[in-house]
Amino acid sequence: MIFDEGLQPERTALAWRRSALALLVGSLAGARLLAPQLGVFALVLGVVGCGAGAWTYLAARARSRRVTARLLSDGHLGEGPHAGVLAATAGYCALLGVFALVFVTDHGLRGILTSR
Repeated sequence: MIFDEGLQPERTALAWRRSALALLVGSLAGARLLAPQLGVFALVLGVVGCGAGAWTYLAARARSRRVTARLLSDGHLGEGPHAGVLAATAGYCALLGVFALVFVTDHGLRGILTSR
């Protein structure tokens, strides 16, 4: 065998699990902290973030199992990596970043304007 059985797919799966967990925790913390300012919209962001984190975890787990089975059967991946999970997770995080930037900018401008 060319590869060390289980270690490459396992490291990748663990990295995706950490990413999914960070997305879940970040979404819950963001919803909790932004609830007074955004109301129901913060709850929606939290629920969507938790869904995205769960989807990321499940998709990564399924991919890890497919890759491990393929490597154990013939030692090759065969197909190229699918970027769907990565693109969706990056897109959701970028969208959250834009919302955060708008919120901070708007909130900061309101604070500056009202303090004068």
